[in-house]
This record gives sequence, C-alpha cells and structure tokens, in this order.
Amino acid sequence: MATTDAAIECVTQEEKKWFVIYTKPRWEKKVNTALLKKGIDVWCPVQKVVKQWSDRKKIIEETLFKSYVFVNINYAKERTKVAMTDGVLNFVYYLGKPAVVKNDEIDVIKYYLNEADTVINIISANGFKQDTKVRVNNGVFQNQEGTVLRTGKRKVYVQLKTFGQVMVVEFPAEALIAV
Repeated sequence: MATTDAAIECVTQEEKKWFVIYTKPRWEKKVNTALLKKGIDVWCPVQKVVKQWSDRKKIIEETLFKSYVFVNINYAKERTKVAMTDGVLNFVYYLGKPAVVKNDEIDVIKYYLNEADTVINIISANGFKQDTKVRVNNGVFQNQEGTVLRTGKRKVYVQLKTFGQVMVVEFPAEALIAV
C-alpha cells in the first residue's frame, strides 16, 4: 500500500510542462480566454498579418497554429479542467502519450514572434522528406540546429517534432551552414 501511495504522490507532484491541446476550428482564441478564466497557464501564439479586401487593408491578429493551443500545466492535476473547457477537443498525443513541447521550442517561437516584420507560416509535415541537418549562422535562429525538410530560394522548413507541425521560416539561404 505504501508503494502505491508513493507512486500517486509522485504523479501528483509532477512539474508543469507545456502540452498541446486540439480545439474546434477557429476556437483557439475563445479557448485561450476560457482557460485563462479558469486560472490555467495558456498560450495561443498569434501574429499580426495584413489582410487585403477589395476596398481596404486591415491588420489582424491571426493564430499561428490552427486548432492548437499550448497549456503549461501539471498534467495529473489539471488535465480534467483543461479537457472540460468548451471548445477543447482533446490533448494532442505523440507515440501514445500527451505531446510535451520543450520549453526551448516555446521560447524560440515566442522570441521569433517578437521580432519586427516576422512572418511565420505553418504547414503540415505530411509529404516532406527529411534532408540534411543545418545550423543557422545569423538572425533569430542563430546557432539553432534543425533538419531541413525542403528549401527554396528564401525559405527553410524546420520540423517541430513534438507535435508533427512544420514551421516555415523565411531568411536568405546563405544564412545556413551544413552540420
């Protein structure tokens, strides 16, 4: 009995980690607000983009990851509170376990979003083949290593392996060094 109690205590005292939750389409900001009201540490990354209509241009905040929101929680204690939030469909799973996003990955995305004139486009990782390991030698991702999935004249596709998304980062191709 003491072993079981110790195991339960270990699980309940688990540190907070970043998890990914899947939301209803176009509910990212609503879920973010609802979770904040519940006292959950939540982050819905947004970026300002210019939208062109036939009669005007407007700057809007667009969510970076469609149908995804990040929560920094103690999974054992707070998962039910998160899952029972209107608009939340489920936690994102990777290899049968809730996907945990490293603090470093969250910090890099936050840092990049804070840079002036930053544009990030997110696409599905499906259909891309792994190519080469590279290190960025200047700019926001300086000294960051990643796997180039596809390159163009000015685009490098870097995979965030924790939840199967690809972040498209635009910078000159000469900013890369093969590792």
